[in-house]
Amino acid sequence: MDFIDYYKVLGVDKNASEEDIKKAYRKLARKYHPDLNPNDKEANKRFQQVNEANEVLSDPEKRKKYDQYGKDWKHAEQFEQARQSQRHASSAGDQWGQNFTGDFQESDFSDFFESLFGGSARTGSRGRQTRYRGQDVQAELQLNLTDAYRTHQQTFTVNGKKIRITIPAGVDNGQTIKIAGHGEPGINGGPNGDLYITFHIINNTNFRRQDNDLFTTVDIDLYTALLGGEITVDTLNGKIKLKVVPETQNGTKVRIKGKGFPVYKKENEFGDLIITYNIKLPTRLTEKQKELLRQLRDMQQ
Repeated sequence: MDFIDYYKVLGVDKNASEEDIKKAYRKLARKYHPDLNPNDKEANKRFQQVNEANEVLSDPEKRKKYDQYGKDWKHAEQFEQARQSQRHASSAGDQWGQNFTGDFQESDFSDFFESLFGGSARTGSRGRQTRYRGQDVQAELQLNLTDAYRTHQQTFTVNGKKIRITIPAGVDNGQTIKIAGHGEPGINGGPNGDLYITFHIINNTNFRRQDNDLFTTVDIDLYTALLGGEITVDTLNGKIKLKVVPETQNGTKVRIKGKGFPVYKKENEFGDLIITYNIKLPTRLTEKQKELLRQLRDMQQ
């Protein structure tokens, strides 16, 4: 795997603070976001690199490993385990562990790591090399709210590999799902790590989501509010007609069962749609209309 300088990707130096990294990430994520660069493969690649760099540098533990081990940072734990095993297998006078203490240069460590886990690695008493599980991979995926409303498939690239997954309807903002076996490859025949995908849902609608319920405000005119009538309102699954009862007050809330957001991994189960009525007062009244309103007012006294 080619070495990627995450600091260079974000345009910050190695002493950058967490706030500097956060600001740089947000700026570049907006610049290269797929929604703003449709059909631009280079921008999509940069967007993935920016997310990968932020994932590592915004995490103190991952950043520490990256600073120490360079491109092999994901295998830091396996390296430490292997070194411990090697120490136990060595004789009391073996100074192997001492020879490899201290800081490593990236190229030196990479060569050592390959020799340690490759064909020249030491074997156990039965001639078998120790197997190590691959590292888990963390990824982020942005979806519009309308995309999260329906079960669909998406293909994206992680570590140079294209992965096609089915995203169930109802996935929530910040939710993480695990794709088993799609992380880093194992070492010496060990099992692959897992892929963890965290979803970021962008609300591209006029609805507000709360769990599985959707909230919206609908304008109705004064006459419909007073006399009642029928209106057409939008949902995420098309338009529906509603009856407005006479003398409806401003701010009245109406709950429509089953017209909210789908429940995650529960087929044909939905939350509710809660509508708040906003009564719009008429403007630019004619003199005749004003006179009629005065008469109506006088009748109420």
